[in-house]
Amino acid sequence: MNTIIDYMKRNYKILLVVACLSISLFAFKINATKDTDPDKDKLLLELLTFVIQKGHYNPAAIDDTFSKGIYKDYIQALDPSKRFFLQSDIDEFSKYQTELDDELLNKDLTFFNLTYDRLMKRMEESKKIYKSVLSQPFDFNVDENFNTDYEKAPYAKDSKELADKWRKQIKLSALSSLTERLKIQENKKNGIAETKDSLNVDKQGEKFKVDIINSEKDKSATTSDNGKPKTFEQLEKETRENAIKSLDEYFGFIKDLDRNDWFSVYINSITARFDPHTNYFAPEEKERFDVSISGKLEGIGARLQKKNDFTEISELISGGPAWRGKKLEAGDLVMKVAQGNEEPVDVVGMRLDDVVKKIKGPKGTEVRLTVKKVDGTIKVISIIRDIVEIEETYAKSSIVNKNGLKYGVIYLPKFYIDFENKDGRDAGKDIAKEVERLKAAGVNGIVLDVRDDGGGSLSTVVDIAGLFIEQGPIVQIKSAGKKKEVLFDRDSKIEWDGPLVIMVNSFSASASEILAAAIQDYKRGIIIGSKQTYGKGTVQNVFDLNTFVRSSSVGDLGAIKTTTQKFYRINGGSTQLEGVSSDIVMPDRYAYLKMGERDVDNAMPWDKIDPAAYTVWNKTANFNQAIANSKNRIAKSSQFQLIEENAKWIDSRSEDNTYSLNIEKFKTAQNAIEEKAKKYKPLYDYKNTLKFTSLPYEVAEFDKDVVLKEKRDRWHEALSKDIYVEEALNVLDDLQSKTIVKKAIPTANKLKKGKLAKS
Repeated sequence: MNTIIDYMKRNYKILLVVACLSISLFAFKINATKDTDPDKDKLLLELLTFVIQKGHYNPAAIDDTFSKGIYKDYIQALDPSKRFFLQSDIDEFSKYQTELDDELLNKDLTFFNLTYDRLMKRMEESKKIYKSVLSQPFDFNVDENFNTDYEKAPYAKDSKELADKWRKQIKLSALSSLTERLKIQENKKNGIAETKDSLNVDKQGEKFKVDIINSEKDKSATTSDNGKPKTFEQLEKETRENAIKSLDEYFGFIKDLDRNDWFSVYINSITARFDPHTNYFAPEEKERFDVSISGKLEGIGARLQKKNDFTEISELISGGPAWRGKKLEAGDLVMKVAQGNEEPVDVVGMRLDDVVKKIKGPKGTEVRLTVKKVDGTIKVISIIRDIVEIEETYAKSSIVNKNGLKYGVIYLPKFYIDFENKDGRDAGKDIAKEVERLKAAGVNGIVLDVRDDGGGSLSTVVDIAGLFIEQGPIVQIKSAGKKKEVLFDRDSKIEWDGPLVIMVNSFSASASEILAAAIQDYKRGIIIGSKQTYGKGTVQNVFDLNTFVRSSSVGDLGAIKTTTQKFYRINGGSTQLEGVSSDIVMPDRYAYLKMGERDVDNAMPWDKIDPAAYTVWNKTANFNQAIANSKNRIAKSSQFQLIEENAKWIDSRSEDNTYSLNIEKFKTAQNAIEEKAKKYKPLYDYKNTLKFTSLPYEVAEFDKDVVLKEKRDRWHEALSKDIYVEEALNVLDDLQSKTIVKKAIPTANKLKKGKLAKS
């Protein structure tokens, strides 16, 4: 059982797929050839009900209200864009709205079987629809509209109305692509450089993105073989051909999904009724979760993707066995896989998950891949598996010089830990190392960036917060019906007692919020960022379901992540729903969109408990003045004012869901949007004068790891364009005591006299 505090929503494989469907306008069919195992399904339902009811912090009553919640979540998950089911299907399904609680308790699969079989049928029908729609040219002169607000849209009354929905949705995609091609062609004609490669219209919490051809990647997109511009008819035809190709490729990827994947959707619709962070992990999902939380795996160190019936090497992980061997390359197609000296197994047409299982394996074992190279040659490549670390998981730091002072910036993407190896890497140990390295480099202040950090291990956040205080409580934990437990930093050593700034945003969640809250309550550092953080104040434990079964012939049952505790600030307050309010609020492009825990259905309520005993830090110079100075700078900054205007515009755009399918009206509308968007171009062009560099130990690695160097160069470039990081560094400036500043800015004449200049 592992204790974690993450804000992972139900972004398991199938929901990601269905979301992609509604966004990218793709149809697909499911490969349902796998044998079903109703006994396993019933056992899963029984185990999940038992574990959640016994272990959940506040288990919901399994009644008709519970049933209605399952029904709503599940139907929406199966068909979020209302592109498959007919109203008659929904009428039939709705009879079960208040029956699902009884089915769960009786381990009855009637409703799931009904919806699954119907979905398979409707998806097969939809495949025929898109092929028919794209078999003939679109008439873009017709005056008609399409509304992309799927939540409010009704289900189609019959097959004819459903086909028309598909037609309009595909037509919108084609129209977007076609107008962009026409624009690229016109710009080429007029000698105007074209850099835009997609039309993005912000929606609430997601992007409605219409794929187009990038002229830099496909120079033939707007030019005929004879070099002349293509006609409208040629471009329209190629747009449809491109759409068919995309649909077919997507179908090739999606056919990997089987009945078990869809049953996981059903199970997670059940678990979500307890709270948003109680989830079921199928075996493959559990393995991916473990890799995500630890940042490591055993294998060859290659990322794979489906390409029709083939498995393609999409990327080699820097430092992994495949990368070190220099024989396997991105773009190679895996044809066969052999374990050591065993006979190779043909993997063409095999599920991606099954191919991955064959390639991964214990450290020290051999796998032989028969691959088709980009040049068409066939090669057999032997690779000895090893421990592969995913570098993007881990903390990293940079140094920047500003006004004669040196500062450190640490970025922590997640609170990672290796539950299987107590001596393995974890966020607490790594942040301690980075702080020590920055101290050795002589920094005068540290920025710890936990923006977009959704959480992770509870123990590591206690370790990290303890680096910045002498000793004392970090967070309070409460289990249902039990007294609170206070988690302490008991080490009196302070790794860093200098100026400290914690950067957060609205996606900083859970462990990030514990860290920010503790630093804020102690007044140990300044919290800067969005108005408030995500607002998740609950603790989850992961239970291996196999441990509850003595002997079973049904195979791996996966795991359940369920909410077992709530955590509280040391001042007694909770971050649940409310999050952590920043000491300094910086305008945020997505500030007005509903994306926090408070906006999630079925989130647990806010409450508070008694505070813990702690002593506020009183060694930070200019604390209140630094906050006041920053607020004043932000209020006067034209760049921040523009960000605020942009946030309001994005919010207003989220209500614009209707698009004309008439080419002239569509062009007019998009030109108006692009014209308005020009006002916000300075946000993307912004760059400060600061130069960020790696620490010496990392620079020494660049000669043998050019990929790492490229990654760090990109990060440093991003930092130089980040106005939020720049303001955090300004705050560090303001937190400096006069004695430190005096040391940092000597003049030549004063140095000769052995004196220091004032700042």
